[in-house]
Amino acid sequence: MDKISPEWLQTIAALQDVPLVQLQWLIDNSTQHVLEEGGVLFKPGEPIKGTFVVITGAIRFCILQGKELLELTTFESKAVTGYLPFSRAKKIVGLGEAVSQLEYLFFPVERMDEMIRTQFELTQALVHIMTSRVRDFTAFEQQNEKMMALGKLSAGLAHELNNPAAAVVRGSASLLAHLKLTPETFKKVMAIQLTEEAVGLLNDQLFAILKRERPNNLTMMQRSSREDDLMEWMAEYRIANSSEVAENMVEFGFTLQDLDNFKKHIPLNSVSAVFNWINNNLVTEKMVMDIAAASRRISELVGAVKNFTHMDQGHGKQYADIHTGIRNTLTMMQFKIRQGNISLDEQFDTTLPEVNAMVGELNQVWTNLIDNALDAMAVNGTGILQLKTRRDRECVEVTITDNGPGIPDEVMSRIFDPFFTTKEVGKGTGLGLDVVTRIVNQHKGSIKVSSRPGQTSFMVAFPIDGK
Repeated sequence: MDKISPEWLQTIAALQDVPLVQLQWLIDNSTQHVLEEGGVLFKPGEPIKGTFVVITGAIRFCILQGKELLELTTFESKAVTGYLPFSRAKKIVGLGEAVSQLEYLFFPVERMDEMIRTQFELTQALVHIMTSRVRDFTAFEQQNEKMMALGKLSAGLAHELNNPAAAVVRGSASLLAHLKLTPETFKKVMAIQLTEEAVGLLNDQLFAILKRERPNNLTMMQRSSREDDLMEWMAEYRIANSSEVAENMVEFGFTLQDLDNFKKHIPLNSVSAVFNWINNNLVTEKMVMDIAAASRRISELVGAVKNFTHMDQGHGKQYADIHTGIRNTLTMMQFKIRQGNISLDEQFDTTLPEVNAMVGELNQVWTNLIDNALDAMAVNGTGILQLKTRRDRECVEVTITDNGPGIPDEVMSRIFDPFFTTKEVGKGTGLGLDVVTRIVNQHKGSIKVSSRPGQTSFMVAFPIDGK
């Protein structure tokens, strides 16, 4: 292993203008090492030990994404990485592994203060490397943060769409099977001798009941009691299939008075056939309504996606109701809200005027803040998410509050720093609140946080007119 020279270091583009004497100082205060292929130079969570200058070979740099390692970049010959002047980083965020036999120069972090005090041009060159690295890494992580957010929303949306889609498929199959049984009921009905007037009255009574509001708030006890009353009435007139008929009639709000009204117009020997014909209509109506409700839910979710992404409109500022974006965000995150057993407390000031903003970008703010709140409450297995809007002079203020354990005092001052996260390794990039801050600043607004155990609030404010 040949010892490198100041002249060789000057062949590194970032160090080409550094005086040779300062590069010699760097060599004198560094050590030269060799690491075999596959060897680990540093691991996530370890303290940053110093600066690495790759002489030969390469370092593969990976970050933990979920449970998998995601390759971020490769540092090849003449690359400078590790700790750099004025960096606030204290721990390694990724894995450094030798791609082939690696030869490198190592400058310990303990000598960094001395270098900053005595080697100006060298320090300046290394700071330039750091700013370029932060810029590139930030761009990658911002894109990665968006993809992670999209992945979370996609997973939740898939669950949300699965239920109504399955309901449509299940309802369609049941309706088809049900319609195949209709001819048998039709034969029995056709055998009944009813006057035209009686048919008209029965038809009018049936559709009058179908137009009523269905009793959706009955308790199990109330529903069971009503079914028992109807079945007792039907037993008196020997109505076939009375259990199913009673169950469906209760669901549509039939009363004993309704049954008496129907019976007045039906011959005694035809009561069972007519009531089963009515039941047949109720079953069909119920299936069609279920399919319609499921289809409507799918349409609402697709609409929420379109509005959330603002895909059909421009990316500039425009006037919009702030609550629409918040509600669309809640719709997109409905699965995670239910999964976390979270109750919503919406305190919206619906008298607020429309705000002039970039709606798609603001939706990223609500997504990050709500997602963080849900994660914070996950340790409790339940929680209350409060969303409050109000007017503060010429600004609108949105406050998102959770009743999780709170933010520790020792990290409160760092939560808006890029790459800082309190989540376990692989669960967060530390850019969520950085993205929020950038978007809020873009809207000439402000963001504040207050926290104590059981109550953490993020308050976002920005001008209504967008100026």
